Amino acid sequence: MRCVLEPGDKIVDCPPTFTMYEFDASVNGALVIKVPRLPDFSLDVERIVEVVEQEKPKCIFLTSPNNPDGSVINDEDLLKILDLPILVVLDEAYIEFSSLQSRMAWVKKHDNLIVLRTFSKRAGLAGLRVGYGAFPLSIIEYLWRAKQPYNVSVAAEVSACAALQNPTYLENVKNLLLQERERLFDLLKGIPFLKPFPSHSNFILCEVTSGKDAKKIKEDLAKMGVMIRHYDKKELKGYIRISVGKPEHTDALMKGLNALQL
Repeated sequence: MRCVLEPGDKIVDCPPTFTMYEFDASVNGALVIKVPRLPDFSLDVERIVEVVEQEKPKCIFLTSPNNPDGSVINDEDLLKILDLPILVVLDEAYIEFSSLQSRMAWVKKHDNLIVLRTFSKRAGLAGLRVGYGAFPLSIIEYLWRAKQPYNVSVAAEVSACAALQNPTYLENVKNLLLQERERLFDLLKGIPFLKPFPSHSNFILCEVTSGKDAKKIKEDLAKMGVMIRHYDKKELKGYIRISVGKPEHTDALMKGLNALQL
């Protein structure tokens, strides 16, 4: 962010989404303009267009698949946003779990597009902080000036190289996860107090209905040894997020959820 933002510059954020965009922008003295997502978690493209015209923000941060709901941005919406006079930063941290092709190749045709990727999700290297991206050449020059000389540790470098040398293993693990995601989604649809949202990621967001309390569901499941995610933010207080794991993890979750119905 420090390469493209000066104190007082504006960015567009589309919550609910990954919270670090807002945090990092604030740390760098930028003003955050929020354009909330629609009820189905898709982007409010019309409102984004209005905000760009009125507020003249410098960049917009988008995530596809989005965290926390797993929705994706279609080509039509992304192209509309790329036509605006704004730098578009597209976070593809979860792209391997979707059926979409990465938009990295788009960077060659759009000089206002940055695409970010990571080894944290599919390769399971979250604690090692190994990321990469595709950038316009005009921005690369400034990145080289700003980056630290040793910003990737030896352990992270070795782990990332090992992941790249085992594509078949990673693909098999991903396919098993996608199978389990489909099974988990179908089972969650059978829980009367949950409304699961279709996901292109390795988690499923559920709206808690029927008068149930989302935070209490999390606490009750934790007592049974099952950990899920609950959010304190206003727009997600009535939701829980469930990570996709192994079949036995799904079984333990469903046992706990069924017990809460009694």
